[in-house]
Amino acid sequence: MTPHPTPPHAIQRCEWSAGDDPLMLAYHDEEVGVPVHDDAHLFELLTLEGAQAGLSWRTVLHRREGYRKAFVGFDIAKVAHFTAKRREKILLDPGIIRNRAKVESTVRNAQATLALQQELGSLNAFLWDFVGGAPKHNRFPRMSQLPAQTDESQAMSKALKQRGFGFVGPTICYALMQSAGLVNDHVLTCFRHDQVRA
Repeated sequence: MTPHPTPPHAIQRCEWSAGDDPLMLAYHDEEVGVPVHDDAHLFELLTLEGAQAGLSWRTVLHRREGYRKAFVGFDIAKVAHFTAKRREKILLDPGIIRNRAKVESTVRNAQATLALQQELGSLNAFLWDFVGGAPKHNRFPRMSQLPAQTDESQAMSKALKQRGFGFVGPTICYALMQSAGLVNDHVLTCFRHDQVRA
């Protein structure tokens, strides 16, 4: 007899992923809190978190493939050299959030990332240094206890801004830290908390 898979609603998850949106469920169950050390992936998450400013994460997540296409798989070197004509073309793309400031910032962030890589070796080393190179596992019983920003995200924001990055306020930086696994903010009742910790 073939066992039936556990229905999504039967598993305890963080409240923000509640519902039956397959992209939100997959993002919560497979990505959030998992340490990311690849520069292109970190640049992708930085771009998407910046794109979220003023919007819902669901809105951004449903345009993720559009962003990957528009920004050539988040190839940092290629994005850094996007011409004004290329940027104008992207602003016509319904597959992304067509915000000029955010598109321009993505190109500047790619340029800033290249400069950072040349100086320090990698975006990975730079970002992970803010947590001492290892994930921080928080133990919050409820979503309402999660901070919007921390001392580490404030320091990261300040350092990124000094290097010319945009859309990197401390709240955006903390969201990046959560998504890239620098911190594990799955609540204690979420099935992913212990899995990520392990």
